[in-house]
Amino acid sequence: MPQMGPLLWFNLFFMFILGYILFFTINFFSKLPIKTETSVHKPVLLEKFWKW
Repeated sequence: MPQMGPLLWFNLFFMFILGYILFFTINFFSKLPIKTETSVHKPVLLEKFWKW
């Protein structure tokens, strides 16, 4: 296709980029976010008994 003019190449490139961005945004937003449980738990504090 060397007969295509520069503007036609630009249109083709633009359509591929638009399709690429559209595909990945649809892929990104199609999944439902995983809900994490909001559990309140205290961090375990380990006391060290030093033997001097």
